[in-house]
Amino acid sequence: MAIRKLNPVTPGQRQRSVSAFDQITDSTPEKKLLRPVKRRGGRNSTGRIMVRHQGGRHKRRYRVIDFRRNKDDIPARVASIQYDPNRSARIALLVYADGDKRYVIAPDKLAVDQQVQNGPDAPPEIGNCLPLGRIPLGTFVHAIEMKPGKGAQLARSAGTFAQLTAREGKYVTLKLPSGEVRRILAECRATIGTTSNPDHMNIDLGKAGRRRWMGVRPKVRGVAMNPVDHPMGGGEGKASGGHPRSPSGVPAKGYKTRKRKSASDKYIVRRRDAKRR
Repeated sequence: MAIRKLNPVTPGQRQRSVSAFDQITDSTPEKKLLRPVKRRGGRNSTGRIMVRHQGGRHKRRYRVIDFRRNKDDIPARVASIQYDPNRSARIALLVYADGDKRYVIAPDKLAVDQQVQNGPDAPPEIGNCLPLGRIPLGTFVHAIEMKPGKGAQLARSAGTFAQLTAREGKYVTLKLPSGEVRRILAECRATIGTTSNPDHMNIDLGKAGRRRWMGVRPKVRGVAMNPVDHPMGGGEGKASGGHPRSPSGVPAKGYKTRKRKSASDKYIVRRRDAKRR
C-alpha cells in the first residue's frame, strides 16, 4: 500500500497526500450489503449537541461487516478488495461455496481469488479466522473477539495487529497495539495477519476543508471563550485560563477516568502506560 503525493498546483494540494488505492480491485459495492447512514451532527433525539465538533460530512452508506466470522467449514473465495468510507482499513468481499456473500476486514497481502476459511479446523493462514487457542504462539492477528461469539472488537483499524505471546489454561495472552498485555479467553476468535492499508497513518490531509469532508467541525480554544461557556474562559487580556480541563470540568493532561475497581482489571497483565523496559 503506497501513498501518492499531489503536485502543488493549488495551496490546498501543496501538502496533500492520498492513498494510491493500488490494492482496490472493485469500486462497486455489493448492493445487498449496504445500509443507510443517518447524519446526526453529534445531536441526540431532542436536538441538543452531545458530542462537539461533528457535522457536515460527505454522504455515505454503511457496509455490513461480518465481525463474527461464524460460517464454519465452508470455504470462501475472495471476490474483490474494496474501499470502505466508514473505516480506515480495506474490506474484502467473500463469496462462500453456498453462494452467501459477506464483507470482512481485509488483511494485508490478501489476494483476489484466494481461499479463506473459518472455524477451529481452519489452518493458521492469512485471512483465516479461528479460535485463539488454535493459533500458534508468536502469530500476528487482528479483528479479535473479547467475548466468544460477540464479534471482533480489537485491532480493526488500518495497519493494526496484536501478537499472541502465551497460552495458559483457558486463556491466551495478547500484546495489543497500545502496548497493553491482556488475557483473553482461548475460545474467542481472531483473524490471521495484520489489517490492510498500513500507510494510512502517514496521509497528510493538506487543508482544513478535507477535514470538514470527514465530518469534523472547527474547534475553539477554551481560553478564547467567556467564563459562562468554558471553565478556562474569561480573564483580562490573554489569560492562560488555569488548569487545562474539558467544558464539563474534567481535568485534562493525565487525569485518570477509569474506574479503580473495573471488572476487567484481572485480565490485564500489563497496562499500556506502564514503563517499558
